[in-house]
Amino acid sequence: MAAPSGKGFPDFQRLKILAKDEFTSLLDQMPGRKDLVIDGELMKPLDRIASVSLLKQRGVDKIFKFDSSLKSMHGCEQRIYLVRPRMTTMKAIADHINSDRNINFKRKYSIIFVPRKLHTCLSVLEYEGVMGCVTVSEFQLDFVPLDKDVLSLELPEFLKSLYLENDQTWIHTVAKSLIRLQALSGEIGHVYCIGRGAKMVNDLMNFLMKRNSSEQDFSRHEIGSLILIDRDVDYVTPLCSQLTYEGLLDETFGIKCGTIEFGPEVTGKQQSAKLLLNSDDAIFEDVRNRHFSNVLGYLSSKAKSLQQDFDKRHGLKSVGDMKDFVANELRRLKEQKSVLANHIGACEQILGKKTKGGFEDYLQTEHSLLEGSGLRENVNFIEELIFKQSHGFEQLVTFSNLKSLGIVTEQETGSQAGTPLNKVASGMAAMTRRSTFQSLCKKLSLIPKSDDIDLKNPTDMSYVFSGAYTPLSCKLVEQVLTRGGFTGMEEITKYLPGGVHSENHVKVSKDHSTPVKDKSGKSARQDRPVSKVVLVYFLGGCTYSEITALRFLGKLKGYIFVIATTAIINSSTMLESVMEKPPI
Repeated sequence: MAAPSGKGFPDFQRLKILAKDEFTSLLDQMPGRKDLVIDGELMKPLDRIASVSLLKQRGVDKIFKFDSSLKSMHGCEQRIYLVRPRMTTMKAIADHINSDRNINFKRKYSIIFVPRKLHTCLSVLEYEGVMGCVTVSEFQLDFVPLDKDVLSLELPEFLKSLYLENDQTWIHTVAKSLIRLQALSGEIGHVYCIGRGAKMVNDLMNFLMKRNSSEQDFSRHEIGSLILIDRDVDYVTPLCSQLTYEGLLDETFGIKCGTIEFGPEVTGKQQSAKLLLNSDDAIFEDVRNRHFSNVLGYLSSKAKSLQQDFDKRHGLKSVGDMKDFVANELRRLKEQKSVLANHIGACEQILGKKTKGGFEDYLQTEHSLLEGSGLRENVNFIEELIFKQSHGFEQLVTFSNLKSLGIVTEQETGSQAGTPLNKVASGMAAMTRRSTFQSLCKKLSLIPKSDDIDLKNPTDMSYVFSGAYTPLSCKLVEQVLTRGGFTGMEEITKYLPGGVHSENHVKVSKDHSTPVKDKSGKSARQDRPVSKVVLVYFLGGCTYSEITALRFLGKLKGYIFVIATTAIINSSTMLESVMEKPPI
């Protein structure tokens, strides 16, 4: 099942062009040769908008990965730091500058904050006595287009920052990303907020847009609706084992900013291979959204078809035909063969890892937990896994973090549960009580009643989890669009943390035939086919399984979904982001 075609999607390459122009302009502010020191987590996003050759054209001599452990760095007489606004980073930069001072080495320094500078960072530079030595600027690198329907801020720290530490710093970044997007695509008519963070983003976005209302252009209208959804509304989905090809690629190899690296175990060669995973790769486009059980067979048939195309050369009778084949077909076939070999190798590696280590038992337990059945068997299985591992005291803070997020709950056994036997009995009773998730499962039918799910030709979003579970986040999106808002969803929304909120920015005359003038005198848009274009923005990250489910929903219901997110996550990366790192 292929992803949606490019038809109907806004052109997000404009975001890339804007970012490239802004960054090159910042580089030009320091003429001549200079070194560029890049925050590690910004290297791949920057690579998506500016090539190394472009940086060289703008005078960049050497490129370094920022390392806070280094007290000094060599290089030329001009240096630019491209970094996230963090106090620890500012302290490390100050150490670099003071190290140069100690040996009387004169250098010009510039710090480019991504996406904006913070007062706390400037205060550190002041405290360290280096503020007078640096020039400071901002680079609003927000959305990185990973594909024609996927935009990412590449901000994995958002989840921990907002939901664990209650730090609202990145809310501004999300709001600004939406403002920039609407500057290109026009005002979004309908806005639906699910969760506390979503409401904060919308409020700040409205405030900033109202402040600059004279600059808004209502002539373009490419996105009909915006659904903002907090990750803490649905922690269950990202913790489920992914079973689509793209999701398994991420869980097995790790996809970084839309790029994957296959090692020798996949390529069959000594060198690794880096692939850009998007809809430009026709083979990947054909398999990315498939359930994994249908991938290897498809790739095998594709390999046979490709070989038949290669064999056609033996039937060529004239020199002209041979030249034409070599000039037009041979290169394309060789490229497809290489890509196909990498995907087949990746499938074999995934199969090897999933067919050992009791994955089937693990998956069965996971699905039983989602259904709320087989409680005692599930507890026994989990205890067996716990006994195979050891967790030191350094993870106590991690479990506390998980409890604060609401991912882990501590069962209250009561005063009568004095003996170990009573504690176990009381704990089991507490686990059987209906949870919020189970209530939502029942009201939204998240657990399909039929076990007969056609994974090859699915008819339901639950196929992304083998028919065992429909992603809660995606089901909420479906409900909002079906109902045209939250009306009639009161029995559902009462279980959602942070509440819900909706706004309608569409102004239409009573007969729905002519546009109404807004305060600036410009015509506000009417509902048009563009209303089928929906931007779903995940705050705190989303998984490839959710992206696939929304693509399927779009195909099923006639919507064109654009998925925006603070980061692409999976179960491992989500948990790692809130784990307490032991001191080195």
